[in-house]
Amino acid sequence: MTPGTAPWRAALTLALVALVGLGGLLGLRALTAERIAGQERARERAALARVLPPALHDNAPDEDRILLLAPGWLGSEAALPLRRARREGEASAFVIEAVAPDGYNGDIRLLLAASRGGELLGLRVLEHRETPGLGDGIDPERSDWSRQLQGRSLRDPPPVGWRLRQEGGAFDALAGATLSSRAVLGAVRRALELVERHGEALAAAPAGSTLRLDDAPEALR
Repeated sequence: MTPGTAPWRAALTLALVALVGLGGLLGLRALTAERIAGQERARERAALARVLPPALHDNAPDEDRILLLAPGWLGSEAALPLRRARREGEASAFVIEAVAPDGYNGDIRLLLAASRGGELLGLRVLEHRETPGLGDGIDPERSDWSRQLQGRSLRDPPPVGWRLRQEGGAFDALAGATLSSRAVLGAVRRALELVERHGEALAAAPAGSTLRLDDAPEALR
């Protein structure tokens, strides 16, 4: 062994060990990222299944999505995802994320499904800060208050009826939570109005695109 060879070999060995270790870490990271992504897809599909009847689609709605930038319609300055259910290639329903910005304690994030004809198919609360034991009853997992909205559309009742009964509308308020009830009701009505007015555009936009809609009537804002 010539002088200086041993240190050089030691350095090379350390470099190889480092490369092998780095490769292992990168592989582990890739496996972890894939596992996390799979878990997120499973959660998303489970959430969609809770609002969207399976008989309405033969596609994977979580893979047929666009971003919707429509603050006046959806209550959010940020773009929100909209998924599309299709049967034989034709849009049959939309799964919409919307925000009720006027909840008692701030934003109420909703996930709702509406048929192509504008009928509410399902509703879930994704996030809220409403008062426990009162306003949190807007969540279908907490009470059956939202069942009165199921199957309704802007023809049943007409838009003027999408208010609380105490305000001349067709829907009961959640006991002790008038503001929470009004906020959810308004957000659902705006989403149904969006489907009625822009259903063709929502169905036709290329998957992965962002659709901007700034024409919400002032009365809906």
